Amino acid sequence: MSFSMRNKLRTKSFIVTTIIISLLLCIAVNLPYIISKFAKNDEPDRIGFVENEAPAVTERLQAYYGSQEKPDIELVGYPDAGSAEANDAAMKERVKNKEIKGYLDFETEGRTFPAVTYKSEKLMDTGRTSSLSGALQAIKADIILSDANLTEEQRTALAEPVRVETVQITTAEGAGSIGDQGKTVEEQALAFGLVYALIIVLFMGIMITGQLIATEITAEKSSRVMEILVTSVAPLTQMFGKIFGMFLVGLLQIGIYAAVVVINVMLPHNQEMLKELDLNLSSVDPMLLVFAVIFYLLGYFLYSTLYAAVGSIVSRTEELGQAVVPLTMLSLAAFYIGIFGIQQPQSSFVEVTSFIPFFTPFVMFLRIGLADPALWEVLLSLGLLLASILVLGWLSAKIYRTGVLMYGKRPSIKELIKAMKAYKV
Repeated sequence: MSFSMRNKLRTKSFIVTTIIISLLLCIAVNLPYIISKFAKNDEPDRIGFVENEAPAVTERLQAYYGSQEKPDIELVGYPDAGSAEANDAAMKERVKNKEIKGYLDFETEGRTFPAVTYKSEKLMDTGRTSSLSGALQAIKADIILSDANLTEEQRTALAEPVRVETVQITTAEGAGSIGDQGKTVEEQALAFGLVYALIIVLFMGIMITGQLIATEITAEKSSRVMEILVTSVAPLTQMFGKIFGMFLVGLLQIGIYAAVVVINVMLPHNQEMLKELDLNLSSVDPMLLVFAVIFYLLGYFLYSTLYAAVGSIVSRTEELGQAVVPLTMLSLAAFYIGIFGIQQPQSSFVEVTSFIPFFTPFVMFLRIGLADPALWEVLLSLGLLLASILVLGWLSAKIYRTGVLMYGKRPSIKELIKAMKAYKV
């Protein structure tokens, strides 16, 4: 194990890759702050209108945005040019000259409240139209209520938007963290982000370390170093030494990346952004983290034994890429089911695939974090996964012991089975 670790940690490719990915993580974490530094100032967007068009609405619009501490829009009135066509041409010229971002067009004929059109050069200008829609809705309510026999306080209360809180509940005794009181929107978002991140970490751990194991074994075979190693170290000791060694190397690499992320998150400008998001990390259920560790370990050992077996039957590193394609496709399928299943964690497809051992580390963990499966379902999936690790580990050990001493072209399944019968693990 220590031999495998030392060899990998000393390689330039490992050091360079770790440094590059760490730098990319630094950029990714600080990207919102970097973008904000290149953004324009916080001046409100200037939007024009013709002064004598719907004055009851435009005056209230100006008052609405004028009362805000940091308004996102500033309404600017312009004199009437004499006709609708002339007004339109004048406004377009002001937009062209960057004097205003856009302008409002009011249609009042035959209407109690005018139809409002916002015109600008920007495609799908949803930000400004949403702001204007909210302001106009408040103005409309104020105009309608102004003739009613209500106090100013009552009118203000009626004009306030209704806010609906979303809570996720469960109707079964589950193994997850929803609980009797349910999850608030913030807790759901935190669980969603945590599950998403850990699925990616699991996939990276399996892919990176699995490839490392297979590459190390194949490289030793192709350079004939394996012939020397097997005289002093038993093949099974080699196999599990490499698996545990690469596991620790992978954990070290993930630990470095996690430390880089935490250090950057703790920077003052990122702390301010987190305060605005109002994320409470204490709301994360500790059991979700426990299950994350369990499924990471089991998923790693399930795939790593298979990668070791495949690496042992390949004589040249050039052939390794093609040999591990089935394992790569299998892990990719599990990853994509986990990622896309986040949107529908309670679907029948997700439930069924969570019991398939190759998919369980991704999909059952997803269900625990977001859907709260029954405890018996979690225990059954863990039992199936452990049984699969034992069976595949035994099979991989026999393949490894046979394959490391077989050179030339890749042996067929029939040849491999015949050779395996000559050995007892």
